[in-house]
Amino acid sequence: MVALDDLWGRDAVRVQEQLRTAGSWDERFAIAEAALARRHDPRRVVDPEVAFCWAQMMASGGRVRVERLAAEVGWSRKRLWSRFRAQVGLTPKHAARLVRFDHAAHRLAAGHSPALVAADGGNVDQSHLHRDVVAFAGLTPAPVAVAPSLAVDDVAWFLPGYGPRA
Repeated sequence: MVALDDLWGRDAVRVQEQLRTAGSWDERFAIAEAALARRHDPRRVVDPEVAFCWAQMMASGGRVRVERLAAEVGWSRKRLWSRFRAQVGLTPKHAARLVRFDHAAHRLAAGHSPALVAADGGNVDQSHLHRDVVAFAGLTPAPVAVAPSLAVDDVAWFLPGYGPRA
């Protein structure tokens, strides 16, 4: 975890103050969207291989082997890890875990049992699902299942132009 101040400097304080004084969720989302848009660099391009791997992760719900992805794009596992991390900010394995978590959180919110979500999501057992949910959300599966933030977006993790929104 990195503090927002470390990433955005003084602008982080300004954005946080704006968010605190906003009168509605719509206003907060507009402030957040504007802050992120100011940091968007259209000259920054994602390697097609990295984008392909991300799309495969999204399509499989995070249940894809990194070695297979590397072979499909013609890269070594080490090169894929390096390029993916440089462009996405996470290793491919961690990104796949995050996609699995997102998928699991939405299935839990839809009322599926943790045991079923664990089995369908590629977890060895329910305790592995529990471990991942706590690692990503800081909560156990039960409170995550009723979290209001899950109603905001159907897929929280995506690269623009790829995945379900393309």
